[in-house]
Order: sequence, then structure tokens, then C-alpha cells
Amino acid sequence: MKYYIIAGEASGDLHGSNLMKGLLAQDSNADIRFWGGGCMEAVGGTMVRDYRDTAVMGISEVLGKIGSIIGNLKFCKKDILDFKPDVVILIDYPGFNMKISRFCHHHGIRNFYYIAPKTWASRSWRNRAIKRYTDKLFIVFPFEKPWFEAAGIPYVYCGNPLLDSVSDFKYTRVTPHPYIAILPGSRSGEISRMMPVCMETVDRLKSLPQYRNYEFHIAGAPSRTKEDYLKYIGDRKDVFLEFDRTYDILKFAEAAIVNSGTASLEAALMSTAQVVCWSTSGLTYFVGKYILRVLKHIKYISLANLIADKLIFKEFIQSDFNADNVTAETRRLIEDFSYRADMMSDYVKVRNLLGCSGASKQVAAAIIKELNQ
Repeated sequence: MKYYIIAGEASGDLHGSNLMKGLLAQDSNADIRFWGGGCMEAVGGTMVRDYRDTAVMGISEVLGKIGSIIGNLKFCKKDILDFKPDVVILIDYPGFNMKISRFCHHHGIRNFYYIAPKTWASRSWRNRAIKRYTDKLFIVFPFEKPWFEAAGIPYVYCGNPLLDSVSDFKYTRVTPHPYIAILPGSRSGEISRMMPVCMETVDRLKSLPQYRNYEFHIAGAPSRTKEDYLKYIGDRKDVFLEFDRTYDILKFAEAAIVNSGTASLEAALMSTAQVVCWSTSGLTYFVGKYILRVLKHIKYISLANLIADKLIFKEFIQSDFNADNVTAETRRLIEDFSYRADMMSDYVKVRNLLGCSGASKQVAAAIIKELNQ
């Protein structure tokens, strides 16, 4: 069968690669064409667009790249019609993929949504479009079940693919020295807001006798270059930038300062103590704050906290994201053993709530079964 897969972010590239492995293992004639990145490209198939050339985040960035977005949509629609796939599989990336879902529906092309749009956090009106245009919805978080049930949208839940990604990875320690991990995000806006505060935190910790031997390892995003980070690192001697080693960096860190996103859940599944930080443009924050005020059931911005329905680790948002708070919390993560032990205990609960392993293979099997019916 012919599969057309669209992933527009680093996390989608990871999940897409695991899904592709499942499809290829169960369908020897699988012909896969995709939008994604290095993880998916390493599996096989034909890459149409690299997500690094298409990803946007936040209202300000969308407005600045509207022409490019329209051009990519037009190209994608034509490419789908030319390829004539048996199914289009959409992975997250709702601003783009929801439009493709509608296009596929109107052209009689089956489309499945894997890793559903986060309508429980914002834009709940998208549920109407999902129900009308998407042929099958595959979700990856247990707290999404009652949400989509209430919306009357049938779904398939096979667990969370990150369980397999984290457990199957072959880890290698990045340094013999104690260190703190810094994951400032993958987009330029995230990096420009995260790095100055993180570097100020580094300076404050290095001024303390107990942290003079510590290193700080920054996980560079695959979509960025060294120049995106080095201008903030400056001449700091114990700060190291590394690419393609995010899991290694997270796994062995004494603590992690993490930009909100998939990485915070990955840190939880690796049992790494963390503090989550998030900052955005004033316009995006104003709109987001209004949405969350309307959606009173959304208490947290981090996936692990949402899954556990409690504040397992601190979240510093917008003005609360400053060097005073991050320094104090990082010290507590390392120095307060009871606090750390409670976090590790809650991490076990998160893993249990996510369910069994093998999610990607099960989703691939469910997709093939659906197509054969």
C-alpha cells in the first residue's frame, strides 16, 4: 500500500520514524512518501520536505511566514494527488495538517490522524473538523480519552510511543563529571528566550562552591545550527553544546532545565529531575492566557503533569521564568533528596498511566487493518 505521512516538528519526526518501522515490518509492499526529518529519512521512503524548513510556532511567527505556509499547502495538495496514496497519515502539526485532512476528505482520500491535535488545550472547535473530515483518530495520552469521548469522536489508543523510544535507546554517558542538562527548545524564538536566562543560571550556580565542578550540557535541536546557541554561550568554559545526543544528555543529568514540550515527558520517562520553563511573545502569551482561562480544566503546560493530574515538577511561565526561580529550583532538585524522591515516585505513576509498550507497532497494525477492511 501507499502511505503519505506528514510530520512538521522534531517530535513528529521521531514518532513518524517509529510508525514507519511498524508499517514496513507488517506491509512488505509499503511505499512511503513523507514530510519529516532525519529520523524518518533514516528508516526509508521518499522525503518530500524537511520539517526544519516548514515549522512555525506562535501567532507572530505564523503571521511572518504566511506566504511560505500557503505555498507549502498548495504544493502538498498537488503532491498528494500525484502520489495517489491509499491513506494520508497526519502527525500532530494541526495548523497545517487540519487543512490537509479537509482536502483529503473532499477528494475521497482516506486520512488518519496520529497524535491528535491538542484540542483539550486550545481551539476546541477543531473537534468538529476532526469528526467530519478525519477517517480515524489515534491518540497517545490517556487523559485524552474522556475528552474525545465527550466530543463524540471515535479513537484508537495503543499507548504512548515515547515509552518505546526511551526504553529501546542505547545510552552513552556524555561526560564522567556531574552536569546539568539544558534543553532550550527547537525554534529560534524559544532559544532566544530560554538561553539568556539559562546562561545567567549557569553563572549563578558556578559561583557556588558545590557547583564549581559541574558541567552544563545543552542539547542542540536538529533543526538549528551552532550559531543559534554560541552567541549566548560566549566564553563560558563548562558549557558544552552537543547535537544528536538529546537522550544521552537527559538520561545522566543531575537535573534538567527543559523547555515545555515532548522533552519534558521524555525526561520524566528517563527519571531525570527537571524544571520546565516556557516563554513566548507577548501576543501569543496574551491569547494563550485567555484560552486557558476559558478552558479551566487545563491546569498545567507539561505533558507529565497533565498525565498525572498534579504538579510533579515546577513550571515557570513567562515572567516567572527568570534566573532567580530557575537557580533556586535547580538547586532544590539536586540538594533536596526528599523532594527528588517524591518526583521519582510520581514518574513511576506516569509510566504506569501511559500503559503498555509497543504503541507504534500496534498503531501500524491498526492502520493496516483499517485499510484492509
